Amino acid sequence: MPKFAYAAIDQTGSAVEGITKADTIGDARQILMGQNLFPTKLEEHRGSLSFELTKEKVKKKELMHFTRQLAVFVKAGIPITEALETIGDETEDVALRRTLNSMVERLRNGGTLAAAARMHPECFPPYYMGILESAELTGRLDETLDSLGGYLEREVETRSKVVSALSYPMVVMVLAVFTVAILAGYVLPKFKPLFEELHADLPLPTRALLFCASLFTTMWYIPFTFLMIVLSTFLWLTKTPRGRLAKDKLVLKIPVVKGIIDYAILERFCRILGAMIRAGVPLPEGLKTTTEATSNTVYRARLEEAQAIMLEGGGFARPLADTGLFPGAAKQMFKVGEETGTLDDQLEVASLYFDRELESRIKKFTTMFEPIMIIFVGLLVGFVAVALVSAMYGVLDSTKKSI
Repeated sequence: MPKFAYAAIDQTGSAVEGITKADTIGDARQILMGQNLFPTKLEEHRGSLSFELTKEKVKKKELMHFTRQLAVFVKAGIPITEALETIGDETEDVALRRTLNSMVERLRNGGTLAAAARMHPECFPPYYMGILESAELTGRLDETLDSLGGYLEREVETRSKVVSALSYPMVVMVLAVFTVAILAGYVLPKFKPLFEELHADLPLPTRALLFCASLFTTMWYIPFTFLMIVLSTFLWLTKTPRGRLAKDKLVLKIPVVKGIIDYAILERFCRILGAMIRAGVPLPEGLKTTTEATSNTVYRARLEEAQAIMLEGGGFARPLADTGLFPGAAKQMFKVGEETGTLDDQLEVASLYFDRELESRIKKFTTMFEPIMIIFVGLLVGFVAVALVSAMYGVLDSTKKSI
């Protein structure tokens, strides 16, 4: 059963500290209240051997649910500290619960909601913080949180669409490789002594499969070296600046994947920037935060150039159009929004446009890729089957000749 460390005040007004056991933090709070103790601090107790190298990140889906719940509590007039305590007691996400407990403690010491949230970058992304700070200044916290929850929901849905489109081919590929590995690495080698004993004249497919099987037995150092090269290349592509730039340039050149990545990045850019402007965040600050939140280094570099031109007085629509990242329809929306003062609305429309285009391209990708993967798997398994059957015929021929 989990343990919770607490600091509380008893009936006489004296400070009390201790540790109690309970299933959840809410149950721990009820236990203390039943003992006539009024907790001022309550958090999960970790042993002396428990430690963490990095703080566990809160999932976007959990952050979305938290934002929507907090919006409802604020709209109902419930104090922020009580709202955070209630949400923290009910959530099953350990990282989010720790974050909310820490925020409650800071709020009780006189801090603001945005300042308390800023201490937890593992939970709240930069654009979230910018929107939250502006909402507190303008006094529109409930409306902003509700809108922010909607934006987070769309981000979760968009990411889910992209992951679903890219995960299916990978699953099929892994299953195909696994099947072939079993047939070629386990089934076929069982017959190798028989082939050698009968001096069978094996066909080319069978010899090729036997060679592949020997790569993972007697010549294991060859695939091991290849695996190390692949792993090193992957780490270079994901962990170094030059590698990330090369990777981002490469994925933007793959014909069908390029369209999915393009529209996923542009949809997120318009959605986040529109949300920040609607919340009252100054445009330069909003553009800076949105650019930093862009995952692709190629896009980020071009957006940073547009941001520099905008700060020099070059406007908003034209620098973005000159990047070559946005289609004609989006450029026109930006221009209208800048001229009419409805930039947040136009960005919202643009994000919906990109979202529809993204969904269309994902469907096109899956529709095209499914038959390709089926044909590939069929050819792969068929090749193995032909190799096994032709090997049996080779054995029979050798037996007939010996007789």
